[in-house]
Amino acid sequence: MKLQLALDLVNIPEAKEVVNEVQEHVDIVEIGTPVVINEGLRAVKEIKEAFPSLQVLADLKIMDAGAYEVMKASEAGADIITVLGATDDATIKGAVEEAKKRGAQILVDMINVKDLEQRAREVDELGVDYICVHTGYDLQAAGESPFEQLQTIKRVVKKAKTAVAGGIKLDTLPEVVQSQPDLVIVGGGITGQEDKKAVAAQMQKLIKQETLV
Repeated sequence: MKLQLALDLVNIPEAKEVVNEVQEHVDIVEIGTPVVINEGLRAVKEIKEAFPSLQVLADLKIMDAGAYEVMKASEAGADIITVLGATDDATIKGAVEEAKKRGAQILVDMINVKDLEQRAREVDELGVDYICVHTGYDLQAAGESPFEQLQTIKRVVKKAKTAVAGGIKLDTLPEVVQSQPDLVIVGGGITGQEDKKAVAAQMQKLIKQETLV
């Protein structure tokens, strides 16, 4: 089980500062969609150059032109690139083929997918690396959480690894790790805390304990 730090509301210097603080306790750094919109793929490039030992995920939420956008992200140094599960199979296939050529991985974000079980089965057959259940900001505000959805995809996904994102904090993490995702994605649960390093260290410890069981 890996821990991914999601950076959403920062510029490049702030991103570097946060990663520097928690780098020994996380496996993957996500350059969130708002950062890509504000800073471009330069953010991916600079974080990868500054922290070469960490994997970097570019949260592009690709909906079209899968191969081209994956090519651009991997040229910038992205190890993992996100595609939306709500897009068509051709876009996902194009993204997967391009990623394989470049030694990158594809994470399919199932945000707002209506029939989660059916779509997870279909996406799993397309050769993606991760399938992620994701409760978006707006739904989190309405009190939704991704735990039940995670159990749904864990049941049906046979090939891809599973990931979970959306409002995960230190106190809800034990519930998440019980469902045994391969990747836990945390944003504000780390970045919004006073002592980011300490919280990341505690989260890493919980994840590693569960992995050893």
